[in-house]
Amino acid sequence: MKLLLKEDVHGLGSCGDQVEVKTGYGINFLIPKGQAILATPKNQKQFNHQKSIIQGRLKKVKVSAEAQALEIAKVICKFKKKTSDSGKIFGAVTTQEISENLRSQGIELDRRKLQLKDPIKSLGDFEVPVKLHPEVTVSVKVTVDQEKVESKESPKAPKEENPSKEEKSS
Repeated sequence: MKLLLKEDVHGLGSCGDQVEVKTGYGINFLIPKGQAILATPKNQKQFNHQKSIIQGRLKKVKVSAEAQALEIAKVICKFKKKTSDSGKIFGAVTTQEISENLRSQGIELDRRKLQLKDPIKSLGDFEVPVKLHPEVTVSVKVTVDQEKVESKESPKAPKEENPSKEEKSS
């Protein structure tokens, strides 16, 4: 009995293959489970038509992923973080922060597509891979700089000046 496989069957073939099996195996197992259909000319034509439609959709998805990859390649995500004296940042730059930074720059990207192994915990320039499609991967440039911290005395100075101005006006 000749059958067209609708999905991969271990030890028999992959999706789209035309296979020869024993009649009982085909009628009692493969066809009822929806893993195969009879290999008639009509079924072959219909199967090939559906396959071409699915391949067209997959191609469109890949093209849109490549277009998004070009946009992402142009962007640089900049973060300013407080650091210790040794240069190690307090906290970390995570995929969530990178995703939000990209969103603020007009690029919608799910944070789960960012392939960051560990959060970024130091200053410098990094490249974070983004897997947009099984065949399309691009890197996002991430820059982590030190946040400038004002000295503690400068905020106190205006507070001291304000009471003296109030005394003059009274």
